Amino acid sequence: MPVWRVLIVEDDSQMREFFAASVARCERLALAASVGSVAEARAWLDDPANAVDVLLTDLGLPDGSGLDVIRHARRLHPECEPLVISMFGDEDNVLASIEAGALGYIHKDSTPDDIAHTILEMKDGASPISPMIARRVLSKYLSLQSNQALAQEQRAQEAIEKVANEAQAAANSGLLSRREQAVLELIARGFSYLEIARLQSVSVHTVQTHIKNLYSKLAVHSKSEAVFEATKLGLLRAHG
Repeated sequence: MPVWRVLIVEDDSQMREFFAASVARCERLALAASVGSVAEARAWLDDPANAVDVLLTDLGLPDGSGLDVIRHARRLHPECEPLVISMFGDEDNVLASIEAGALGYIHKDSTPDDIAHTILEMKDGASPISPMIARRVLSKYLSLQSNQALAQEQRAQEAIEKVANEAQAAANSGLLSRREQAVLELIARGFSYLEIARLQSVSVHTVQTHIKNLYSKLAVHSKSEAVFEATKLGLLRAHG
């Protein structure tokens, strides 16, 4: 049966001694080293004479983050399995630890009496995690899933509305004759009946007839209403 070599990285001397004693009592574990800072951990890991199977690390270290130690260990010792024991129980630190390569996360408030047992569980294929932290991560995941579902529903609704608007615009495109559309554009730009008649080379009476037809088709009674309704129906671009 293999004996797993454990590197402990913990700045609290009492906790470090507690973990070291637990490892020392277990026949299947061997204490490779016990250090209290990122710098010490990196120096130990950099030494080619050293080998490690399990990294037991805190996150809040005096000269940096245990995340750096995890990444460094995984890069130099790919077979090493990191286990975090930290006071940080928020989702961001948990997820960051997992992304860095941690296979387990134990909150210090729920540290087991025998950390060696937790280490052996991890080496046997488990991913130990404190119930409190597991609940928080699950809540975060469910919240993200809910937000994603709402976003997808909103995008679907927007797509449906876009298709409906395009279909309505297509249907409205044949509502006015070409001459009526031209008169409508000129009305929207503020031209008078006389100016429209000159631009279209028709009589003022003809312009009035086109406008009367416009009002009837758009169900309005004034120029401003005609411009507003036509813009709403997609027959006319908004004029600033």
